[in-house]
Formats: sequence, structure tokens, C-alpha cells
Amino acid sequence: MRYQTFETYTRSMRVWHEWFNLGQHLNDLNPLAATPFFRAQNAVLEMGLRLTQHYEKQEFGIREVEINGEVVNVYERVVYDKPFCNLIHFKRRAHNDTEKVLLIAPLSGHHATLAKGTVEALLPDHEVFITDWLDAREVPLHEGDFSFDTYVDYLIEFIEHLGENTHVLAICQPTVQALIATAVLAERKSPATPKSLTLMAGPLDNTKNPTRVNSYAEEHPMEWFRNFAIMTVPKGYPGEGRQVYPGFLQLGGFLSMNLDTHTRKLFNFFQNLISGEEEDADRFRAFYDEYMAVLDIPAEFYLETIERVFKNNEIANNTITHHGKKVDFLAIDNTALLTVEGAMDDICGIGQTEAAQDICKNIPKNMRKHHLQEGAGHYGIFSGSKFRKHIRPLITDFINRYR
Repeated sequence: MRYQTFETYTRSMRVWHEWFNLGQHLNDLNPLAATPFFRAQNAVLEMGLRLTQHYEKQEFGIREVEINGEVVNVYERVVYDKPFCNLIHFKRRAHNDTEKVLLIAPLSGHHATLAKGTVEALLPDHEVFITDWLDAREVPLHEGDFSFDTYVDYLIEFIEHLGENTHVLAICQPTVQALIATAVLAERKSPATPKSLTLMAGPLDNTKNPTRVNSYAEEHPMEWFRNFAIMTVPKGYPGEGRQVYPGFLQLGGFLSMNLDTHTRKLFNFFQNLISGEEEDADRFRAFYDEYMAVLDIPAEFYLETIERVFKNNEIANNTITHHGKKVDFLAIDNTALLTVEGAMDDICGIGQTEAAQDICKNIPKNMRKHHLQEGAGHYGIFSGSKFRKHIRPLITDFINRYR
């Protein structure tokens, strides 16, 4: 019922959205549109448009990349599909996939396209594949549940599909499942065991510098999460009747954590519209068109993650299991490990990801590396100038060392 209420509210906002759209269109036809008064009027109309907009999933839209001074076409295609996820390959024309990198995007509310900048930065040096998680409300009930263990199963399937000499890079939440999948493959002595594993800003040991995210999980009992956070997909969607953690709730959490920052950016955007600073305004549009687009998460995966990762801290406590069998991280002995953290990360505290270095004791020390990026927050770990200038070259050098 609560989900349906939100849907009703969203539909009511669409009427206002169309009015703002019409007003902006008429204002654009005005020969005086460039004058200060009408520019201010247009700014008000666009603010109204954005505040009443329903944000759809964006496209990756990566058509080309420059490699050694040559512009190379890039073709995006699904190479492996599962009910809850597509594995997308960014194929570079006339380049072999000898440097395969599986980029595991988070399943935490945003679409995988939030990591578009990560893909673009890696493409000049690597053949990139990414997990494109589907909106749970679009997955029919007959496809079954998607649990914590199912997530690990998906990663194992994807890695085995890519085969030998695959390098895995996980951002935030999936660092947990990526580490488990690597251990399972290593214990099986699979030829597809990753050559290298890069874990970035992930919650592997929540006792290290706890953040508001950790405190929030600790302060609320599991029953609270089940009663408040979980809703049923209403009629009108393929996943009607499925239990989910709705994307709009997660987005509200994202925004509330840094409300002052988002409010300031919105005010600056309004000023840029009035003053005609289109380049700055376009940057705001591009970021928030992506940031505001969210997806629903399967309830069983969300609840198990809260309990197993954030409450029980099962990775660090060495009690994590996969389909009931205890995971043996000591089996990982021939996969190079790189951990990356941001010094200003307010979502995943310093040391939470580095904990993997102690968990994977059997990886030789000369095959392990940790990097703390000064000045980088959570999103700065995988996007933006600090990622492109400092972290991406580090990742590429690390991968090339163990190819």
C-alpha cells in the first residue's frame, strides 16, 4: 500500500511536470528569452521541471575511446543474461579481449550506469565487462528469489564465462560478494579464479571507523527493516507482488546523508541558470539525471546483507558461508589483491576495505597492495578527477603486473 501511495504521488507530479515543460517551451520561443528577467523565469521553470521529474535509467552511451592516439569504436552488447542481471561487454573494435576486467557494479539503489566514468577510464587499457543489475520490480515472480548466495552464484557464473586471465574490480557493496566468489573459485581450483582482485570502498570489516551507515544498521533491529523498508511491487509492473526495498527509499537515504551538499549544489545550479553558465549547469544535469535514477532491490538480498554484512560482520569474523558451507579465504593464494579507500569516505570508513589484506593471509605479500586516496570521498573512489588522475593508473599498473 505504501508503494502504491508513492506511485500515486509520482503520477500526480507528472501533471505539474508537463505544465513546467510547456512553460519552458513557450519561454524558449520568446525573443526576449536571453534577457535577465526571462532567464530568471526560465530558471524557475527548470527547477520545477527537475523537482517533479521521474528519472529513468540512463544509457552508458560509450561509442568510442582513444587508444594510443587513435579513436576506436566501442560496441556495447549483452554477452550473458540472467533474470536479475545482464553482463555487458564494451567491445573495442579490432582489439582482442586479452585484458579482461569484470567491473562489478553495486546493487544498492543506483543503476550500473553510475559507473559510466569508471568504464570510460578503463577502456583505453582494458576490455571491460560490467554487471548491469535489473530493477527488481521488472522481474516476474516466477523467476524466483534473489538472495545473498544467489548474488555470489551470479558472479561465479560471470567469471567462469569470461574464463582464464580475468581481473575483477568491485565497487562498494559487492566487494563482499567478489571476495567470497574468488575464495569459492580458488577452493575449487578453478582455472577461472581471478588473476587479480581490486576491492574499492567496501564494507569488509564494519568495526573499523564506523560511519553513519554502520550506526544506522546497528541501531535498528531486523524487524524494523522488515516492517519499514520492505514493500510490495504494485500492479502494473512485471514484478507485481515481489517484495523489494524500493529505490525511492534508498534515494531518500542517499540525499539525507549529505543534504547540505545537495541543497548547495541545487542553489548553485539555479544561479548558473540565471547567469547563463551553461557548462556548469550541464554538469549538474548530467550528474543528477544519473544520481536520481534508482532501482528496487530484492527484499531477501537487502535483508540478508543488513544482517550478515552490517550486523554480524561475518566476513571479518570468518563466519560467512556460501550455501551453508563456510567460506575459506585462505584458499586464495594466487590472486593479486589491491584494496582502495578514500580518506574522506563517509559511507565506508578507513580500514573497512583494507581488512581484506588480513583476511587473505595466504596471498604473498608481494602480490598485495593497499592505497588510501587523500581528498577522495566515496564517489571519488570510482569517478571524477582523483579517480582518473590517481586511482585508475594505479589499477591499470596493478592489473598489467599480473596479467
